[in-house]
Amino acid sequence: MNDDLEDRFEKIVEDLATQRDELRVQLHLLKAEARDEFEELEGKWHHFESRLGRVGDSAKTSAQEIGAATEQLGEELAQAYRRLKKAVGE
Repeated sequence: MNDDLEDRFEKIVEDLATQRDELRVQLHLLKAEARDEFEELEGKWHHFESRLGRVGDSAKTSAQEIGAATEQLGEELAQAYRRLKKAVGE
């Protein structure tokens, strides 16, 4: 994997981890439906982490295809985290 792609993934992971950590702290303030959405996002987060681990290991699938799919999943998580932050009034 090239350095640019690794840098992009590192930035995505750092941004998502920060948003995730902030939401964990505020979770007690969330309404029940927001809490349910956060729990669903946790499953996606673990899937995202798993995919990142496989990006460099895959011999059959191109790194670009896995990278694009992982980047899309990361953006979906980021949008959902932003929506939850808005729901808690931040």
